[in-house]
Amino acid sequence: MNQDSFRNILAERDLKITPQRIAVLDAISNLNNHPTADNVIAFIRKHHPNIATGTIYKTLETFVEKGIVKKVKTEKDVMRYDPILDNHHHLYSSDTEHIEDYYDEELDKMIENYFRKKKIPNFTVEDIKVQIIGKFKRDNYQKVK
Repeated sequence: MNQDSFRNILAERDLKITPQRIAVLDAISNLNNHPTADNVIAFIRKHHPNIATGTIYKTLETFVEKGIVKKVKTEKDVMRYDPILDNHHHLYSSDTEHIEDYYDEELDKMIENYFRKKKIPNFTVEDIKVQIIGKFKRDNYQKVK
């Protein structure tokens, strides 16, 4: 993504376009694997050392609230950020903490149909994400689709 794309994303969400917000979007885009806040901070420190850590945390939370990124929590309670908003699930490696996006329309339809038929009293399902925990073959970190 480029600066114009970042500006459009912010404008579409009625957010002020600031260098700090552009820097966070740039970091998430470049890190490209469900980065943690610490990963984003480290990336930004290399390119924009004057942006405060608190500003980065606040910006990440604003992006979650505005639907620019989603939070992904790992088995070790580490919060990571996902810029892909399309319906997808995650493959989580329990030994390396590597996360891959997983797309499966058949699984999506099966889950959707199940909850359409199965009513949970006093609860409205808004979204369902599956996190499949396992281990990747060591030399085989390929995108699974």
